[in-house]
Amino acid sequence: MLKRISTSQVELGMFVHKLEGSWLKHPFWKTKFVLDDTETLQDLRDADIDGVVIDISKGLDVQPLRHAAAPRPAPAQTAPQRRRFVPPSTPAQFDLASTAPQSTAREFGHATKLAERGRKVVNKVFLQARLGKTIKAEAIEPVIEDIFASVQRNPHAFNGLMRCKQEHEYLYRHALACSALMISLGRELKLSPGELREAGMAGLMFDVGINQLPVDLAALGGDHRKLPIEIFARHTRLGHDFLLASGMPQAVADAALHHHERNDGSGYPDGLLGGTIPLLSRMAAICDAYDELASLGDELGAIDPGAVIERMAAMPGKFDPVVFDAFVRCMGSFPIGTIVELKSQQLAMVIDQDGTDYAKPTVRTFYSLVTGESVKSENIDLANCYGADEIVGLADLSWFEPEDVLELRQRMMLLATRAR
Repeated sequence: MLKRISTSQVELGMFVHKLEGSWLKHPFWKTKFVLDDTETLQDLRDADIDGVVIDISKGLDVQPLRHAAAPRPAPAQTAPQRRRFVPPSTPAQFDLASTAPQSTAREFGHATKLAERGRKVVNKVFLQARLGKTIKAEAIEPVIEDIFASVQRNPHAFNGLMRCKQEHEYLYRHALACSALMISLGRELKLSPGELREAGMAGLMFDVGINQLPVDLAALGGDHRKLPIEIFARHTRLGHDFLLASGMPQAVADAALHHHERNDGSGYPDGLLGGTIPLLSRMAAICDAYDELASLGDELGAIDPGAVIERMAAMPGKFDPVVFDAFVRCMGSFPIGTIVELKSQQLAMVIDQDGTDYAKPTVRTFYSLVTGESVKSENIDLANCYGADEIVGLADLSWFEPEDVLELRQRMMLLATRAR
């Protein structure tokens, strides 16, 4: 049962179901949690929010006021007993706002639900942008919170899912993927909670200006790469102006304006150099380029996530080196979805990461280079197989059709999810 109370009424042991008001005004990422420490309690009472909705089926209720006339006995000289809340005995459905650690395979299932929920919100927001209507930060808050919670539960699952999930609505998927990438990168750079919020919002919104270009992308199959650069480049200022008019934070609007700037000054719209480019924009430049190359490829065709990392590393001067190094650390040398060649002369896809050694992920085999035939899939934890197998390099995918590679990724990820 839900009950709305004021911040002055919150107490330890309550289950916070929702914080009313803009999340830009309070320090909490989670909006559903048990209030179990005094520091969080004080932060909540001090927060600039309209009210708190608690769930009394999961936590304590507001205590009734005592009548002033009723005599109170003298307090006993014993330590006060802290009230305990005993949760219901029936198992609860998984709370997608939880940040408790989850395995990659299990989090894939949660991330799939979040991606679909987020796609609907982003779809609506982008349609409003195309119609010239401003948006409110509150409209996309749930999407950012969902993605942040997923990244907290497992830093690789949501991004891995995006690599293995291809849709016709590229812009929506790209927005969700970049939001997760920005949050992961921001965590690696140790940004503050407020900066992480803005990073996630920037990833979701920095391409919103594409929807305001005077073109019909549907007629181009949704592929903005077919637009003349002088037309496409206008999306940065259009997005910046739209976000400012919508009341979005300045840093988020600036990320839309400058996410195509390059460290050596070769980008647009202002040809900014190095440190003159805002941090969120330097982060966005990397996340945007990575996801686009891993999803659409370029004139060389669709390429593998691991090959994208190599390709970007071979672009000296294009990306901030410190930020790019942090990006590689949080993604791993072989991101989920990368297809690799093993010492055993098999091809396999990376399906999980080892947090202590990103050069030794968990892979799932599917093809023998010796026989030239498919093999029964097997999961190999390269960090714990005692050298029985190892990655010798990225697989040569030139003899696979791009559509076959995409279908393979989706099938392998589905198997990994079912195996959780």
